[in-house]
Amino acid sequence: MALATRTDRRPSMTRTLWGSTVGKKTVMAVSGLIMLGYLVVHMLGNLKIFFGSGEFNAYAHWLRTLGEPFLHYEWALWLIRVVLVAAVVLHGVSAYQLSRRDLRARPVGYAHERRRASYATRTMRWGGVILGLFIVWHILDLTTLTVNENAQHGRPYENVLSTFSTWYGNTVYIAAVLALGLHVRHGFWSAAQTLGVSSAARDRALKAAANVLALVLTAGFVSVPVAVMTGVVN
Repeated sequence: MALATRTDRRPSMTRTLWGSTVGKKTVMAVSGLIMLGYLVVHMLGNLKIFFGSGEFNAYAHWLRTLGEPFLHYEWALWLIRVVLVAAVVLHGVSAYQLSRRDLRARPVGYAHERRRASYATRTMRWGGVILGLFIVWHILDLTTLTVNENAQHGRPYENVLSTFSTWYGNTVYIAAVLALGLHVRHGFWSAAQTLGVSSAARDRALKAAANVLALVLTAGFVSVPVAVMTGVVN
């Protein structure tokens, strides 16, 4: 008669990391920093619109030829998109699961709600939802050109002007950028704490860096629709 044998299977390191609260916070911090790096580069690229259609369209074309001839046309751009999608999904899933754990650990609310947290802290979750919905709209607007009525393939400068020539395009974009600024301000600080960069001696510098970074990103992104609305870019 064969005897059943028991094997002691240990969970993989990846599974252990993802299953722990610290691990989820680390994933959230790293994915957030990846997206933050992209946002800085994306903002700088957007500002090329102030140098005219020729330079802006040339920059858009360069993004699609990045890595040639080693990489084929648009391969580098698609690799960037895949990394960003993975970062967005991991960031969102880890945020949601951490939120659910927090609710399970504290099913009953405080008798007296605390007001020490900043506005950005209290609205991080809703800000994340707003940004998630904006990403979908932004892709449909300027990547697939699905919701951009006057868009034309191969003419990114003109497509940006088309988006910001409508009241709803400006409203959606500016509202999302303001939510982004608050999200970055708190998220950068939280990521520093999670990754162990924060300390008593560095706290003031990190908070200042978070404020400056959020302000620069907000001003940089908002400057484009404002320039189109005021006729500075046309």
